[in-house]
Amino acid sequence: MSNIFVETDVLICNNYVLICDTMRELFGKYKSVIRFILTFLGSYFLLALVYQGYLKFGASDVYYPDYITHLVAQQSEAVINAFGYESVVEPHPDEASMKLYINGNYLARVVEGCNAISVMILFVAFIIAFFDTWKSTLLYILAGTALIYGLNIFRIAFLCIGIFEYPEQYHLLHGILFPLVIYGIVFLLWLVWVNRFSRKKVNT
Repeated sequence: MSNIFVETDVLICNNYVLICDTMRELFGKYKSVIRFILTFLGSYFLLALVYQGYLKFGASDVYYPDYITHLVAQQSEAVINAFGYESVVEPHPDEASMKLYINGNYLARVVEGCNAISVMILFVAFIIAFFDTWKSTLLYILAGTALIYGLNIFRIAFLCIGIFEYPEQYHLLHGILFPLVIYGIVFLLWLVWVNRFSRKKVNT
């Protein structure tokens, strides 16, 4: 009976060692992939948590519903006016958003989700996961987020103009075309960074 227990213990130990060796081998083989995933997820959730804190404590009656969303609405209004339309934004009385009018017609609500901060967080988390040097990474993040922010203003403006001119194409413009624009830009920025990162790694 004791021999059976000894053999069982030996078998368990051997299996444990085999599992440990296998896990060590997998971690060694896919270390860069695992590091990328953990860094990306960690950065994303940390930035998202900071943003949620901003939304919680950054609500304002002066800059309604929050400063960034308010600023995005005003800048979108300015772009629309620059193209010859009469645009006005005003706080929505019933929800946390800004109402946007073109030539007296209520066209859209500019809500928190329209300010592109969530998209920027996704972009920044990916860049951090492919961290290069402090200087190049920080400069690329600043340039990328500025580009995303600016393009998002034009996206909102052109979307509202498009809905004003072609109301029957609302679902195509709002649900497919213009979301593809902003996410397509982010994807291209990722590709540029990854290609630069890959080339530098090969050269070193």
